[in-house]
Amino acid sequence: MRRIFGAHAYGPGPVQQNFWASTVPDAQLACPAWAGNGRADVVVVGAGFTGLSAALALAQAGADVVVLDAGHPGWGASGRNGGFCCLGGAKASAGQIAARIGAEGLAEWQRSERRAIDTVAALLQAHQIDADCHSQGETLLAHSPRAMAQIVAGVGDVARAYGVAPVLHDRAELAGLGMNGPFHGGMTLPLGFALNPRKYLLGLLRAAQQAGARVFGGSPVQRIDSDSTGHSLHLPQGSLQARRLVLATNGYASEDVPPWMAARYMPAQSNVLVTRKLTAHEQQVAGWYSAQMAFDSRHLLHYFRLMPDGRFLFGRRGGLLSSARADRAAAAVTERHFRAMFPAWAHVEVPWGWSGMVCLSAHLLPYCGPVPGIGQAWAGFAYHGNGVAMGSFTGQLLAGLVLGRPSAVPKAMQIVPPRFALGRLRRVWMPFVYAGAALADLR
Repeated sequence: MRRIFGAHAYGPGPVQQNFWASTVPDAQLACPAWAGNGRADVVVVGAGFTGLSAALALAQAGADVVVLDAGHPGWGASGRNGGFCCLGGAKASAGQIAARIGAEGLAEWQRSERRAIDTVAALLQAHQIDADCHSQGETLLAHSPRAMAQIVAGVGDVARAYGVAPVLHDRAELAGLGMNGPFHGGMTLPLGFALNPRKYLLGLLRAAQQAGARVFGGSPVQRIDSDSTGHSLHLPQGSLQARRLVLATNGYASEDVPPWMAARYMPAQSNVLVTRKLTAHEQQVAGWYSAQMAFDSRHLLHYFRLMPDGRFLFGRRGGLLSSARADRAAAAVTERHFRAMFPAWAHVEVPWGWSGMVCLSAHLLPYCGPVPGIGQAWAGFAYHGNGVAMGSFTGQLLAGLVLGRPSAVPKAMQIVPPRFALGRLRRVWMPFVYAGAALADLR
């Protein structure tokens, strides 16, 4: 496999202090490695939210499904994200989407954002997955007066787009709601909820296995050869023949598995920390005791929430380099941001901190569709940091494509992602993008 970050990014280093692993240890997610030669009707590459959701739907429909992951299921972003099940999936604005696919295409996409949240809620209920869910929707917090003015101006558009009534909060009201901080107001949208992503993923894994899917970990796909008869997947300890193929590797994809993926995705790091348990007194002193999941209005946003056990989770867009030293530097910056935003917790220990890859596309939209030039192969990726809901939803859409139901895929997700300029060197763009976003956040 050829990847655009160094080996450290894909090893154990970035995830050694992953809080979620203390709630669902790696051993609970462990699956045997593929060995020998075999066949399957459908092979799914990637055992995260997308791959397991697809495998579950396919197995329930009677397909013979094998799922392969280079690590254990959920080893990538699905097992190390912030646990926000919310609207999102695209980085393109509503205006950009409408300009590309029309007003109805935009409306269809916005309905799909809601359907993605509903997909997760339905999976949790159907398979009785206890994932520590909390939060009544999500709250957007204005980091500047200008940002608050923009939120107020756009509240009507949000209401029409999603068919709900957003609630505006002024600065004083936020403090009374237990969301005190350096914010100039905010807006609560009653859609979505927070969860423990590893508990959700473990539930998906068990459900897929119970439905008949065969899941293998420690089984990196090194090469895929495809012809009119199907696909031949080459692994360290054998090979697998498949009639149909689903690629669900997202930000942990490879440039050459298959070659079509090259430069069609951009991995970007995100950093997360979790504090020790905060006492009720500490929460009151800081003025943050709400169970709401929240994020701020910056382009380089912060996302945060008080979890049911009293720990506080705080995340931000991560560094641009990957090494043990770079990880320490990015973690230190994340902690500084946390303590600056919540100075009353300057003394609070932060025993957990880790990073993972979100996935961007050049046209700022997610993709769910066929792999051009390869028959009976489909891919889903690029959720722009909102993979809990959109990845789960995309998995079900991919299963529908495999089963011959393509009409369910929104137009916004059918556009084949163009390649980023500079190919394997495309990360050179990111410092300029981040610098521009940081300047915009000063306003």
